[in-house]
Amino acid sequence: MNEDKLRQFAALVEKWSAKINLVSKSDLPHIWERHVQDSLRLVPYIPAGTSRAIDIGSGAGFPGLVLAIATGIPFDLVESDIRKAAFLREAARITGAPAKIHNARIEAGGLEPAPLVTARALAPLDKLLGLASPLLAPDGVCLFPKGRGWEAELTAAKALWHMQAERISAPGWGESCILKVSQIRHAG
Repeated sequence: MNEDKLRQFAALVEKWSAKINLVSKSDLPHIWERHVQDSLRLVPYIPAGTSRAIDIGSGAGFPGLVLAIATGIPFDLVESDIRKAAFLREAARITGAPAKIHNARIEAGGLEPAPLVTARALAPLDKLLGLASPLLAPDGVCLFPKGRGWEAELTAAKALWHMQAERISAPGWGESCILKVSQIRHAG
């Protein structure tokens, strides 16, 4: 893990947030704990040998750009907001992160499926699976950080999707967890 590059990235988020609201003002003093460290929680659950990943709804780069910096795995970051995509390009350039930024809607497609798909605070799980499934390689996994309400989201998603889902939690995470999802297919 490259802590210097991650701290450089956190400083960029703080700087750019004044102009384009990447994170809320109340979160600015807590970028490292609430956003960077939260994103780093995914690292131990990335399958060994992962050669490429896609982060959808990348926003301020959590978790995709953080994971690219920390692991060296090449990430495709998909973000529809042109200002946030510009930030992601600049942050990737400055930190040297192996990331390609796509200023597009996720539904536009055009990306080769990847063995890993991530997203944070993008959509409820039932909608997230619809966005992620076309981007996921057949033997791939999705890692989705979720907060309070994850159980209701999983129940709603199971009405529409067949999948393997595992809840990952740890002491100190409170009601937060990571949902590790694979073998996704529409129930209909």
